[in-house]
Amino acid sequence: MNMMKTLLGAAAALAISATGVLADGPALIFDLGGKFDRSFNESAFNGAERWAEETGGTYREIELQNDAQREQAMRRLAEAGSNPIIMAGFSQASSLEVVAPDYPDTMFVIIDGVVDAPNVQSIVFSEHEGSYLVGMLAGMASESGVVSFVGGMDIPLISRFACGYAQGVVAVNPDATVIANMTGTTPAAWNDPVRGGELTRGQIGQGSDVVFAAAGGTGLGVLQTAADEGILSIGVDANQNYLHPGMVLTSMVKRVDVAVYNAFSAGADVEPGLFVYGLAENGVGYALDEFNAELITYDMAAAVDAARAEIIAGTLSVHNFTEDGACPVNMQ
Repeated sequence: MNMMKTLLGAAAALAISATGVLADGPALIFDLGGKFDRSFNESAFNGAERWAEETGGTYREIELQNDAQREQAMRRLAEAGSNPIIMAGFSQASSLEVVAPDYPDTMFVIIDGVVDAPNVQSIVFSEHEGSYLVGMLAGMASESGVVSFVGGMDIPLISRFACGYAQGVVAVNPDATVIANMTGTTPAAWNDPVRGGELTRGQIGQGSDVVFAAAGGTGLGVLQTAADEGILSIGVDANQNYLHPGMVLTSMVKRVDVAVYNAFSAGADVEPGLFVYGLAENGVGYALDEFNAELITYDMAAAVDAARAEIIAGTLSVHNFTEDGACPVNMQ
């Protein structure tokens, strides 16, 4: 049974929906692009649904329509008694810094952002590590020696994907060319599949035969165009191999679903502080299933799994763009 509460605020009307009546259950705020973006937000949704199915619990959710709603959404959920409140996306951080001190008895969890407060858990991922692995696969699968990357919003987080990817490519083919384009500089860059397709066609024109999309809903246009033009693509966040069977080389999975599931399971006892989900924590990786099994040879998988073990052991270091500075690999 669904319950809908329409709450009017200064910026816009927000709807808080819940799977039932629960005074102090968890809540989830999706970032722009919607919960069915088949990528980051949908992964968060899947984690919440898994928790609900396994426990019989209920949760509230809000899908943001614009940036102005962020602070309002957090306050509405806190005042409605939700605890903890999980927010997906780095763009929530500035609003959370303002809201969290006003609700000291409410626990907040931010995914992809860092807020230093006694009632906030911050979760970040080692995207560069997972991107390195799929970059290796791209480098080994490419016949032209040219691969590419389409990012969403031009921010350091997405550059971390791109840089890790480029490092993986040149690790297996030092002579490879890596082309990289960002979709835009505003949040609209996450939901522009037409532009994603245009960028992909431009990269194909430069010789790319494998493209990695880290662009939210925009990435759907990248994957579709790649399939239409007969080149391989790489999905992101959620396992997107199924979208174009036999044409998606792999997906750089980022376990946002696990982060949400763990936070919901902890409830109001969620631990504050910074938590990093990398290869060692199974927070990132590459997807292998029936939809891409024929594309990944035994030797390719063995090489990537060996690199994974080396990264976890600390014998192979992947440059982290946001911490280590400019990428050591030149991208066109």
